[in-house]
Amino acid sequence: MNPRVSIFGLGKLGVPMAVCLAKSGIEVMGVDLSESVVASFNEGQSPVEETGVQELLASTSKLLFATTDAQKAVSETDISFIVVPTPSEQNGSFSLKHVIEVASGIGKALAYKPSYHLIALTSTVLPGSTEYGVLPVLEKESGKKCGEDFGLCYNPEFIALGSVITDFLNPDFLLIGESDTHAGDVLQETLKSVVLNDPPVQRMNFINAEMAKISLNAFVTTKITFANMLTEMSSKLPGADVDTITNAIGLDSRIGRRYLSGGLSYGGPCFPRDNRALGYVAAQFDCRSLIPESTDQFNQHHLDSLVEIVCSHTKPDGKVAVLGLSYKPHSDVVEESAGMYLAQKLAALGYEVSTFDPMAMAAAREILKDSVSYADSIINCVSGTNTVVVANSDPQFHSLKPSDMSNTQGPTTVVDCWRILRQALENDERILYVGLGIGGSSIGSESHLSQIWSPEPKP
Repeated sequence: MNPRVSIFGLGKLGVPMAVCLAKSGIEVMGVDLSESVVASFNEGQSPVEETGVQELLASTSKLLFATTDAQKAVSETDISFIVVPTPSEQNGSFSLKHVIEVASGIGKALAYKPSYHLIALTSTVLPGSTEYGVLPVLEKESGKKCGEDFGLCYNPEFIALGSVITDFLNPDFLLIGESDTHAGDVLQETLKSVVLNDPPVQRMNFINAEMAKISLNAFVTTKITFANMLTEMSSKLPGADVDTITNAIGLDSRIGRRYLSGGLSYGGPCFPRDNRALGYVAAQFDCRSLIPESTDQFNQHHLDSLVEIVCSHTKPDGKVAVLGLSYKPHSDVVEESAGMYLAQKLAALGYEVSTFDPMAMAAAREILKDSVSYADSIINCVSGTNTVVVANSDPQFHSLKPSDMSNTQGPTTVVDCWRILRQALENDERILYVGLGIGGSSIGSESHLSQIWSPEPKP
């Protein structure tokens, strides 16, 4: 018999989790403080934008219910997932405020529940948070003992916004930090019944699971940054092509191709903060954190480098089109996105900036306000501009043609950060094509290269 599940936090991960669990036949009760979110969910309307969520919500609605009542949720379910935000602090740490509030409510509800209950913390937290932050609150508020009356697990997800459902149902592995063996067994059995593949399961104590979560994301940021370093170098080396280089080295099983595509700086709600968090943890124990620190510094440098490239190809009073404001395709999230950073900087420098994104216009408008213009289509965004910047690789941008970019003042410069338009634009006389990571665009680079490797002694 399937367990009944409650999910505390109906946000960008909580809602997809709920519909994925319901898809496998599990009854799910969502819990959220927002009455409007609860009402929307109960009416069959997803309160978040995410690929495939609305369709799954409609098809599984009979197994889904939402409430603001924590007591009801705990008393009528067997497992509670905590999926609430853990905002970053200025020093790189994560706030446990929302997690502790939820844990307190669950603990109070447990005091009146005679049967065993499992709590699974899914929110990303720093090492020590589960054992020394969440667990004491649960025991104090419930008056019960963890490992006997209830179980506690740390179970972070490794998903990307825009593909949450696919990632959740097809994980590379399942990570479980457990208070005791029984708690881990219950969670593993539940998750295994939901996923579509047969992933390996890694079970461990809380500390190791918490470290594994943030260190995995920090490692990925390092890999992205390495590829972006190759992008900058390849742009200045005659004949170099970052895609050719990364495709080759990615064939080595020690490296792999995933996240090795040179382009723009990483952004979004997870990578930047998890990388900084790893550095914060290292500093608390007097360990050197040169790798996460350098990764963060280069990530910022890479953004500033893009601004310089665009400015170098655009007259001071020119008009620039920025295509892609979300941090990645198929997402409405603009947090720490390269496109947003570029639009803000260019507007501050006095450029006329036109923007377009298939999903993120509303979110961008809240931040950029009236500093830029907002086009209702790709064509309207790029028409009449001096420079077009392709800031993310959304499929809609792949269809852009030279005839779409009318510029009476000469060729339109296209800064293609992901090289998705190389074949269509590189050799067209109406376009000055600048593909990041494609060599030969640096003036005098060939002579500079020959001087570096000249057998003649340098003065």
